[in-house]
Amino acid sequence: MIVADGLGVAAGGGWLFRGLDFAVGQGGCLVLRGTNGSGKSTLLHCLYGIRPPDDGQVAIGGAPPDERSVAFRRRVSVLLDDSALFAELTARQHLDLLVRSFPGRMADPVELLAWAGLDHRADVPAGQLSAGQRRRLLLLAAVARPHEVLLLDEPEQALDAAGRRWVTELIRGSLTEGASVVVASHHQPLADGVASAVLELS
Repeated sequence: MIVADGLGVAAGGGWLFRGLDFAVGQGGCLVLRGTNGSGKSTLLHCLYGIRPPDDGQVAIGGAPPDERSVAFRRRVSVLLDDSALFAELTARQHLDLLVRSFPGRMADPVELLAWAGLDHRADVPAGQLSAGQRRRLLLLAAVARPHEVLLLDEPEQALDAAGRRWVTELIRGSLTEGASVVVASHHQPLADGVASAVLELS
């Protein structure tokens, strides 16, 4: 489902990374490891079609990624940063919007919020949620919607120990349903819990 062939990105007069070859099949999870600045987020941007590579190529489902394409966005779910929430909308309203985008293909928002431990904050505007609660809402929205490919950038960010265990189970559920997953993470227990392969960037 995800194939990179000689993938490279130039930065600062050199190469951030170059010559990356990997493939992620259905139900497989590639974990990206490396220090800050090693290119993990940039690689995810290449996979989503935000950042074209300077060398090599990447294909998602046999075609170049294009985040401008509605058909592509319906196949690929992504969490790259915390900017995808509307501060004035409640947690419930965020999920209501998502459910309307996929009629008949998602669980009830009330059930989803309870699953994420957010049912008691369902009617609180996102701008008033804690950092960990916002992260849970974003992760829930990314994983609960139908997808064939899941791209996550440091999903454990802002989560406590219970939240990190929850996100591990969240990703495992996506893998069980046959999604191809790429996760950038610094958290070793999360990597150990979901990875079928690890790519170390340096």
